[in-house]
Amino acid sequence: MGDSTTIPLGETLRRRAVVLDGGLATLVEKHGHDLSSALWSARLLRDDPGALQRAHAEFYAAGAEVAITASYQASFDGFAAAGIDAAEAELLLRRSCDAADAARSGIDDGRDRWVAASVGPYGAAQADGSEYTGDYGLTVRQLRQWHRPRLQVLMQAVADGRADLLAVETIPSSAEAEAVLAELDGSGIPAWLSLTCADGRTRTGEPAAEAFALASGIDEVIAVGVNCCPADDIAELAAAAVRASGRPAVVYPNSGELWDAQARAWTGAATIDLALVAGWPAAGAALIGGCCRVPPSTISAISELLGTAA
Repeated sequence: MGDSTTIPLGETLRRRAVVLDGGLATLVEKHGHDLSSALWSARLLRDDPGALQRAHAEFYAAGAEVAITASYQASFDGFAAAGIDAAEAELLLRRSCDAADAARSGIDDGRDRWVAASVGPYGAAQADGSEYTGDYGLTVRQLRQWHRPRLQVLMQAVADGRADLLAVETIPSSAEAEAVLAELDGSGIPAWLSLTCADGRTRTGEPAAEAFALASGIDEVIAVGVNCCPADDIAELAAAAVRASGRPAVVYPNSGELWDAQARAWTGAATIDLALVAGWPAAGAALIGGCCRVPPSTISAISELLGTAA
């Protein structure tokens, strides 16, 4: 398991920016794996965990300092729909952390690297694109009940040293942010909270600053920000996250392409303007990487730009 001497990520963020990885699913698809099932990259936790380890290793080699695990779309009900019982689902969730940790352990250069256990939104597990609307029709209490079993497994993985923290990501609404934060509160398990936003608002239409502010009183939260959104929006949202939460910002935008949930395909141009990235630390961003469709080459360029490359 991970090196026990690794400095906690929250401490490092007080000193410098840290580089996240990019689009894990994009990379394993490039390596020839079919991710068209409802489980998406989580399918490989059962069928080929070595493929995930190799992808994590490629991002680390490109300059990423944090690997985000393949548990984003993994859930107990999603696994059950695929004929996987609860006991095996727990094993697969732990395996998502082990794959990233093994990739980290395979690098012997003395540098600190971290593993963030991904906690995706309810909508991701539905595999219908509803994480981009947040229109679930569920209460905060219902969302807490749904998230709790997976959170408990991943929190224990952090406690056991399989991962260093949780990446609560692509959260589309204040209600879901409130639900997950309530489960984190008092746990002692570090996490970041990242929303998916459009035009300065959550996907359900609340001002993003109101959602960011929900994390201000939660000691476990080390960073607050956005992912799975256009790079053009990052600076403004990062600054808003810092003001509202009192935490450093975490930011990892998409490549610039747009996801068509009906066609299950990406459209548009793929680019992140490094001139934009250069301004993100001044806006308060301390965790910087890429989300959907962002390859290792872009992470390498971000690492060079931020001066974190070896």
